[in-house]
Amino acid sequence: MKYLKTASLYDLSHTMAAPLLAGTEYPWEALSGIKDFIVALIATLDRNEYTEYGENVFVHKSATVAKSAFIGGPAIIGEGTEVRHCAFIRGSALVGKNCVVGNSTELKNVILFDNVQVPHYNYVGDSILGYRSHMGAGSITSNVKSDKTLVTVNAEEKIETGLKKFGAMLGDGVEIGCGSVLNPGTVIGKNTNVYPLSSVRGFVPENSIYKRLGEIAEKR
Repeated sequence: MKYLKTASLYDLSHTMAAPLLAGTEYPWEALSGIKDFIVALIATLDRNEYTEYGENVFVHKSATVAKSAFIGGPAIIGEGTEVRHCAFIRGSALVGKNCVVGNSTELKNVILFDNVQVPHYNYVGDSILGYRSHMGAGSITSNVKSDKTLVTVNAEEKIETGLKKFGAMLGDGVEIGCGSVLNPGTVIGKNTNVYPLSSVRGFVPENSIYKRLGEIAEKR
């Protein structure tokens, strides 16, 4: 189970959420605390570096936000990040440095590490995306099971999370192909690629290529 743990998935030097995540064994344990953490973090921000964009919404002065984008609080948009046309940030979003939140992309209760790209028609909810991870056009996280029961993570054994809403944990350097669906409770290890049009469920090991259910190749 060590590959599911926060320390195995993420380099915490690439996120302002490090204090929140450092206190977890598994990263999804942080999901319920994102909102309060952001509110507390806002109180510490240097007002010479951040602009108050709305109630409990702060945007770094080097970031760009399209006029058509919506950002609901609490939210922090980091240095050099680009929030593009018609992006919809519903709240409880901590977006790191040099990220791209693209056209018609929706974020809700998320942590995006530095250099994350969700650039085209993505939905990311109740999820954590590691450093330099990227979601291809139209790929989404599904964060609620169809039967509305609590989410489990299926790896070598089932881990009960106690969460009704849990999208995906993407390790550092993960690449998600266009049009893919990451089902509730998906955890993808570092530097793994997921083929386009995939439906992913459970745990995918680091340094892998996910081709389809039951066909995962090790990177060489």
